[in-house]
Amino acid sequence: MNTKLKAYELSAAYLLRTTTSGILSTISKAYKGYPFGSYVTYISGPDRSIYIYASTLAQHTKNLFKDSKACLTLSREKINDDKQNSQRLTLMGDLEPVMETDKEYIKKRFHTFLPESKKYSKLHDFDFYKLSLLKIRWIGGFGEIAWLKNKYWKPSSPKWLPNEKHMIEHMNEDHANVIYSSLKAQHGKVDKKAKMVALCIDGYFIESDSEIFYINFDEICLNAKSYRDMLIHQAKQYRKFEN
Repeated sequence: MNTKLKAYELSAAYLLRTTTSGILSTISKAYKGYPFGSYVTYISGPDRSIYIYASTLAQHTKNLFKDSKACLTLSREKINDDKQNSQRLTLMGDLEPVMETDKEYIKKRFHTFLPESKKYSKLHDFDFYKLSLLKIRWIGGFGEIAWLKNKYWKPSSPKWLPNEKHMIEHMNEDHANVIYSSLKAQHGKVDKKAKMVALCIDGYFIESDSEIFYINFDEICLNAKSYRDMLIHQAKQYRKFEN
C-alpha cells in the first residue's frame, strides 16, 4: 500500500473507532427503490464490522428484513474550517441479525461503549445487527478522496480474539505504565487509574473517568505476536510520557 493510501486507511479507521453515531441508509420496503436514511448509534467490532442495536419496529429494521443492502455514513467537521472540507466515511455492506453464538460478546461490548443501551435490554423487540462491509469510500477533505481496499475492512476473526480478556487483564495488572503513557501521548490526558477495556485490529480502547479513548496503531494486528510487538513498540515510543 502506498504512503497516501495508508494515511487514508489510518484516518478512516480512526474516524470509525472514535465515532458512535451516523446516518444509516437502507432500501425502503414501503417505497420500493428509494433509500431511507435514519440516525443510529453503533459500535465497531474487534475487526471493522459495525454493530447496531435496533428495534424490530424501526423502519430501517423492517427494510433490512426485505433487503440487507445498507450504508452507514460517518462525518466529522474540522474545527474552524469549511463544512465541505469535513472528514467523511461511507461504509457499504449487508446488515443482518447477529448470530446467536455472538450475541453475548456483542452485548458486553455494546454496554462498554454505549452504557445507556442497557435500558433497551429489557425491551423484547430490540436486537443486535451486524453491518459486514464490502465497499469503503473515504473523504478526508479537499483532494483526499479514495475507495479503500477491502482487505482489512471485510469481516474477520483475529487470532488473538479468544484471548482478548486475558490480554486486557495482563495489561491492566502488569503494564499499567504502558496504558498511562499511551493515553498521555495520544490524548494528553493524565490518569494513573486508566484501564484497557477492549481490543481491535488497529488499536485498543482505554476507559478514563467514565470516558472511552481510542489508542491507534500504525499497523494491523491479526495475531497475538503482532499485537504484543505493537504494544512493545508503543511502550518504547511513549516511554518519555511515563512521568
